[in-house]
Amino acid sequence: MKYLALICARAGSKGLPGKNIKPLNGIPLIGRAINVAKKIEKISRIIVSTDSEEISDIALEYGAEVPFKRPKELAQDDSPEWLTWRHAIEFIENSGYTFDAIVVLPVTAPLRNVEDVEACIDLFEKSKVDSVITVTPASRSPYFNMITKDNAGYASLVIPPKYQITRRQDAPEVFDMTTVCYVSDVDFVKRNDDIFKGSVKSVLVPKNRAIDIDEPLDFRIAELILQNELE
Repeated sequence: MKYLALICARAGSKGLPGKNIKPLNGIPLIGRAINVAKKIEKISRIIVSTDSEEISDIALEYGAEVPFKRPKELAQDDSPEWLTWRHAIEFIENSGYTFDAIVVLPVTAPLRNVEDVEACIDLFEKSKVDSVITVTPASRSPYFNMITKDNAGYASLVIPPKYQITRRQDAPEVFDMTTVCYVSDVDFVKRNDDIFKGSVKSVLVPKNRAIDIDEPLDFRIAELILQNELE
């Protein structure tokens, strides 16, 4: 099968301005995503979707392609990233290049490794599903210690259990979805508007490689994890 790596990196990050090009141990976050993609033999091309000239220049420096500028309407705070995936697929296909699946590597998960991504590709091929996602063990459970509030402010469990649960360990096992990697069939992305509209399987990634950078604290945690691994 032929895979295309897609890295989406818009300019307007509110939680951590300049996030996508912020250096982590000397390498910008987008450079880290590109470096992982370059080490995976099954990935034939690495495409960056961005609305920023600065991000584009850094992506080219690290060896990715930037064949188009992301449309303004797909680079807003509320722009669905799924539509960004579809836009990239259609652009590349219209240029005459065909491929079977995309491997999406969000810039916000800089501690992923090659094995994480290869495990997703392997599961995608073996399972013949529409998509593969990455997950990590959840710290909280909607059956035990995650609550919602009604209009009057009263709290209740997100999912009331069918039997009494006195320990989190006794609740049904749940996972946090991570941004480490997504693998999706090209035709599925073009025909649908949500990853869970199709068949989905997951690869378990340890928490230390699943950090998702959204704000300064997340970045600091990533720095500390990386520093500890290098010592």
